[in-house]
This record gives sequence, C-alpha cells and structure tokens, in this order.
Amino acid sequence: MHAALTIRPSLPIDAEYVVALKERTMRADLERLGRWASDRSRARVLAAFSIEHTRIIELDGEPIGSISLRPAADGRWLELFYLEPSMQGRGLGSTVLERVLAEPGDGLLRLDVLQGSRARALYERHGFVFESEDEIDVFLVRHPAPAPLT
Repeated sequence: MHAALTIRPSLPIDAEYVVALKERTMRADLERLGRWASDRSRARVLAAFSIEHTRIIELDGEPIGSISLRPAADGRWLELFYLEPSMQGRGLGSTVLERVLAEPGDGLLRLDVLQGSRARALYERHGFVFESEDEIDVFLVRHPAPAPLT
C-alpha cells in the first residue's frame, strides 16, 4: 500500500498538467499507431477534463497522475487515467484503480485503451473485459458486482 498516495479533486490549473501528462505517457504509443497529433491530443484532453469528474493523483504531495470518472447513461467512463512514466510499474496504478473501484457507483464502468497498450493487462486484472475494438482502441467494460443474497 502506498500510504503517501492521495487522490484530490482537480483545479482549473490542473488541465495544463493533464495535457502535458498525456503527451509524456501516450505519445510513443500514439506515434506507433500513426495517430500522434499534438493539437488533437490537447483538444481531446481539454474536452474530457472537468473539475467535477477529474482528479489528480499525488505521491508525497507531488502530482504523479490523473483520473476521471465521467457519468454516462448506463454507468460511468474511466478517462484521463495517466501516471507519470517514472511512476509506472510500481503498483500505483493498481492502488488508484482499487480505490476508484471501491467508490459507490451504479451501472457499467467503461474505458478505452490503445491497441497494444500494456495498460490493458492492468484493467483486465481488475475485472474489465473486452467489449469491442477498432483499429486504434480496445473498449473494455466492468460489470457491477452482483448484489449479495439476503
């Protein structure tokens, strides 16, 4: 467990951090797929970023990532989940995901991950399953746990 790991609400100024963070974490994979465009990446982050749904992940008070849970008609979308490259592979992604999954929420939880991304294994370890795919993304879904029998 990472005792100094916190997840705080975002502030308007955090949007620029998330834009830069996406570039640090996703640019190589997007270039591999022939899909990197700085302006498009920036526009997509700013369109998805919202004060109400985006949070900043901190370790010892320093930002190391972001995550967003956007409401949808049948549940929520997990978006903008990025960790600084130097923080990846240390169990922090699992810790964050476990905390978010433990929060109350009804319905399905969906996300998309780039084709060939190592992050897909993280999501599958936490109960996400294949829903569909296209040439760029794989769409995963996590069904709500069944209600306990009484």
